[in-house]
Amino acid sequence: MKEDFLKLALGLIETSEDHERYRGEECINLIASEGLKSPAVKEMLSLSQDLESRYAEGENDLEGHVKTRHYQGQKYMTQIENYATDLMKDLFGCNWTDVRLVSGTHANLATFKGISLATKNNRMVVSPLSAGAHITHDYSGLAGRVLGLETINHAYDIDELNIDAEKSATIINSTRPGIVTFGGSLFQFPHPIKELAKVAKETGAYVVYDAAHVLGLIAGGEFQDPFGEGVDFISASTHKTFPGPQGGVILANSGDERMNKAIKKVQHAIFPLTTSNTHLGRLPALGLAALELKLYGKDLAKQTVKNAQTAGKCLFESGVKVLGEKNGFTKSHQIAVDVRDHGGGRKIASNLEKANVILNKNLLPYDNQHNRKDPSGLRIGFQDVTRRGFKKGDIEYLCSLILDVVKGKRKPAEVRKDVIKLRQNFKEIRYGFHSVNEAKDHLRKYV
Repeated sequence: MKEDFLKLALGLIETSEDHERYRGEECINLIASEGLKSPAVKEMLSLSQDLESRYAEGENDLEGHVKTRHYQGQKYMTQIENYATDLMKDLFGCNWTDVRLVSGTHANLATFKGISLATKNNRMVVSPLSAGAHITHDYSGLAGRVLGLETINHAYDIDELNIDAEKSATIINSTRPGIVTFGGSLFQFPHPIKELAKVAKETGAYVVYDAAHVLGLIAGGEFQDPFGEGVDFISASTHKTFPGPQGGVILANSGDERMNKAIKKVQHAIFPLTTSNTHLGRLPALGLAALELKLYGKDLAKQTVKNAQTAGKCLFESGVKVLGEKNGFTKSHQIAVDVRDHGGGRKIASNLEKANVILNKNLLPYDNQHNRKDPSGLRIGFQDVTRRGFKKGDIEYLCSLILDVVKGKRKPAEVRKDVIKLRQNFKEIRYGFHSVNEAKDHLRKYV
């Protein structure tokens, strides 16, 4: 073999080891879209090596269970998928789910496509990108460029950082879409589902809630109750506030003719339209993460929101503009911070990265939406540090380190030493199991 090829292979191995140490041990992660798995969930993934290599193409029934599969050797794979499905159904109090989605984007793809097939209506009302919607909802992304849907924006109230329910009701009534979508990526406050779900359904639309960011909070009884407020479908990823393996999920309630029709079309959009290998190796870990949230999700969700609110207050009282101050900064896991006066989102995110504080620059609702390279804001999420055990005092100290960088009080390299030291104080992951055997021992007490 050529020497250059061998160097590439060695570089790959050593760089992977470097990454695990850097992001896993030396950084404080505040990316709002990245979850943190427990040791037990990680172990479950490592125990699913054979499953990771298998295929399971086929159809599911209206309970979300395996109906038919087109390969042999499926007897345990079928049970695993059904167990994971039932654990998710129980956690979220619904009677149908599909766990075959490989990402949150895939979940949106299948949901939007399936419902549009059911309604034969290509119009969808969505939050605007400027208001924190995910790119998959937009005419410039999946919804428009892949599915060919006509997207119509909800009315948005910048002062409230939320959808304007009264004006959006008028938009829904006048455009009569097939889908009305809620949820997003920069998502601090519950959307007005109660006020708009009835309006949407009266026009013939299905109500979809993209819970990718807040699924774990919903599981813990925080933020809002989408099904209770009138949502038809929840689409989500399973690796943000839901602390599972990377993947996606769709949740709903079957039973009446209207929902059964849409669910069948969504299932068709999953297979055969958009997937073949459904990455089965993640399903045991997904089910175990669901168990952890059933047991510990309420405390985890409450502390996550408290930590985000603490950070919002701390940064605001130190002279940094945090959006949503009049409503308590946030009711989710994330806050939005305007750092224009300190050099802008690009500069501050880069400087914080040099200090081993990892977060992302983000467009704010009043920004020039074409200025994606250097927006005004930062999006900061607290689900990772919460699971590591951060409480009020720890968050306040972390904010003091962030402020040192934002305000230029110290060089990032100086702050980095304190960040690494702080990170070393939080090596244990809370609100979950430390091993698969610990989970089994817990379950055997009751089974």
